[in-house]
Amino acid sequence: MAAGGSDAGLAFDAWDGATTRGRDAGLVAAVVDALPSPTVLLDPQGVILMVNSAWVADGLKHGQSIGPGADYFAEAIGLADDPDGRTLVSELHELIAGARSELAIDRSLPSPAGTGRLWFHVQGTRVGDAGHVVVTHTDVTARVLAERASSWQARHDHLTELPNRAHLHELIDRELHRPDQRAVSVLFLDIDGFKDVNDSLGHEVGDELLRQMSARLVAATRGQDTVGRLGGDEFVVVCRDCTTDGAVAMAVRCQAAFAEPFRLAGRSIMLGASIGIAGTDGEDRPVIRSTELVRDADLAMYAAKAAGRGRMRVFSPDLRAAAEKRMQLAAELRDAISRGELVLHYQPIVHLGTGACSGVEALVRWQHPVRGLLPPAEFVPLAAQHDLMAELTCWVLHAATRQATAWAGVGLPLVMNVNISAEHFSAGTLTDDVAAALEGSGLPPDRLVVELTETSVAEDPESAAAQLARLRVTGVEVAIDDFGCGFSSISQLVSLPAGLLKIDRSLVTCSGGHAGQAAAAIAAVIGLADAFGMRTLAEGVETARQLTMVRDLGCTFAQGFHIARPMAAAEIPAWMAARSGGAAAETLPSGAADRPRRLAASVEPG
Repeated sequence: MAAGGSDAGLAFDAWDGATTRGRDAGLVAAVVDALPSPTVLLDPQGVILMVNSAWVADGLKHGQSIGPGADYFAEAIGLADDPDGRTLVSELHELIAGARSELAIDRSLPSPAGTGRLWFHVQGTRVGDAGHVVVTHTDVTARVLAERASSWQARHDHLTELPNRAHLHELIDRELHRPDQRAVSVLFLDIDGFKDVNDSLGHEVGDELLRQMSARLVAATRGQDTVGRLGGDEFVVVCRDCTTDGAVAMAVRCQAAFAEPFRLAGRSIMLGASIGIAGTDGEDRPVIRSTELVRDADLAMYAAKAAGRGRMRVFSPDLRAAAEKRMQLAAELRDAISRGELVLHYQPIVHLGTGACSGVEALVRWQHPVRGLLPPAEFVPLAAQHDLMAELTCWVLHAATRQATAWAGVGLPLVMNVNISAEHFSAGTLTDDVAAALEGSGLPPDRLVVELTETSVAEDPESAAAQLARLRVTGVEVAIDDFGCGFSSISQLVSLPAGLLKIDRSLVTCSGGHAGQAAAAIAAVIGLADAFGMRTLAEGVETARQLTMVRDLGCTFAQGFHIARPMAAAEIPAWMAARSGGAAAETLPSGAADRPRRLAASVEPG
């Protein structure tokens, strides 16, 4: 609140309080003048009687002159006729009339220089009984700007400057509670392939990619829409006055925004987005909160991603029911491990050189008390999502090694192979867990093989290789599983200490016009394995023709439904006896290159 120049006590004699003259008047004037904030003394009519030096200085700074004799009420409204100004005048009248003892109000005024706004904290106090008032004006512009900046930062993503999770929920809730009940839709976007860019090119390039993506999404949406970032590579678009059909059209525009490649670190990179859509259509919408709407869009996004990259999916109630079912199953799975509800089933494996059953692969099942025997596809992904894979893998290690020891006790000296999860490598406890399982079961180390996929070691391949090397030193074998599936890397054959290569079933079962190419690919994989001193195992053999093919191509081992389906542990001895013409056990080859090491316990689907 600015003012012009005047002597601090110039108009004090106009205050005709009978008991305040001479020395007392000078004392009051000195006190008012000593106040650090711009201050004025008003008479009961709101006329300015006195101003202090700070008021004068403030007036000079802003080029205004409001001194003694001016009507404070009129000046307050004249500076800005707004609700704050009218409230200030109204409360000053109440203060003068004795209806209140003091007032305090924050007021914003346009800067006289036209450079923005100024904020003042205005306080008023009665002095004496005649209705005189002292009003101070503290400039709090710096504090208000700092608070606003802090508030903005708290509600926006620092990287993209888009609304963050908290602010997005505020905006969505505001839309959901609009009295006109207009439709609102939410798009949940997850970037396909972002992690690969982040891991290969570094986080700085990943950050630049997120900034480019946010700019494209903002450009693709309408003016009334809001694009926000939840975190990581997840974005949300709040579509106002937009039905589900309109949201689908918006999703198409968002995906089209990624059609052009992104230029990053001198490279041209193509990326897409999986999009989930959820919305409420005007008056028909139920009472719903922002958290529920975003959750529904998130569920739809995961359903879209499960169908393949670059897809979109509109939420339906069955997705929520399935999610609730999975959540309940995950909670039950935690107890299932400790309650002994997990079991292992075993699928025989044959040595192609002799035709003998050289082992079995054990597949984990869940004997659910209500739903019956569940295959791994129904609960292993849940274990991965809820940080249960390490515990599950440890259970398989101990159960499978104990079973191998039990079979050896009845004349079936089979080797156990256990599939290792990525969580085991990241935890760094693999060697200790394997040692504990071997010690607890009494199984010799050379009768255990640990199996891993290339993707399971992608997070830290050097650490994984070191752990696997320590296992091989003790006599435990290492196998690379699913080779030929996805982007199999020859470099992994060089860096990972493995002795067995499992050829993925997708190559073995390939038929029709591509059978010849698949056979050539299998031959190439076998050649690679031979070059690295590794043996091979063909998975998914389902026909006699496939069995003959992999044998003629030179595979060491094979497994699949044509040989035998998974069976309970108690059935294995009888099956092997029948296959060998009644013999209790196979005579296994003793050559180092072909020694049968094929009892595999896996936590993967089978």
